[in-house]
Amino acid sequence: MDISGLRVAYEGHTPTLMGEQGGSAVLVPLVRQNGEYCLLYEIRSAAVRQPGEVCFPGGKREPGETAIQCALRETREELGIPESAVTVIGEMDFLYIRAGSLLRPVLGEVDPAAVAAMRPAPEEVADTFLLPLRELRAHPPEVYAYQQPVAIPDFPYADAGVAADYPWRPCRIEVPVYRGLPHPLWGITARITMDVVDKL
Repeated sequence: MDISGLRVAYEGHTPTLMGEQGGSAVLVPLVRQNGEYCLLYEIRSAAVRQPGEVCFPGGKREPGETAIQCALRETREELGIPESAVTVIGEMDFLYIRAGSLLRPVLGEVDPAAVAAMRPAPEEVADTFLLPLRELRAHPPEVYAYQQPVAIPDFPYADAGVAADYPWRPCRIEVPVYRGLPHPLWGITARITMDVVDKL
């Protein structure tokens, strides 16, 4: 049996999510404002999915696009901040957000002049705001957990050689919630925020 296809597939391979169906990336924008570092957030417009929620600029990666390229492109499209105004610090740990999809956050420092001159796209962004890292560190989030039950009614137990009462393990998901901020900050955006603050 010829294994040359395996060599082509795996030699020098950069691991990603097995069976990935698509992915997305966000820029996590650091901005120096009034002598301290802040994170820049968006509020989604009423015209997009999850309207009114707080997020970072980002979206789906296009074919052949890296996470950094995607994050910078989406930031330009959503906020009018050019790629040249962002100094990429590095890629953060990715998040598994649903079946077959990874979210790749990219940490970058944004020129304050570009933030002052940004022009958010109204069809995507209702508003923007800055939160100082100092304030986020002083008020850590509360973390809540929920479980997603497993339901596979047509699973071929006999063919798999397992009993019909197989003890499937439900998925446990943690959801952080920051309280007392000007806008609600929770979920994936809060998890990314926590990761930045934890590494200060």
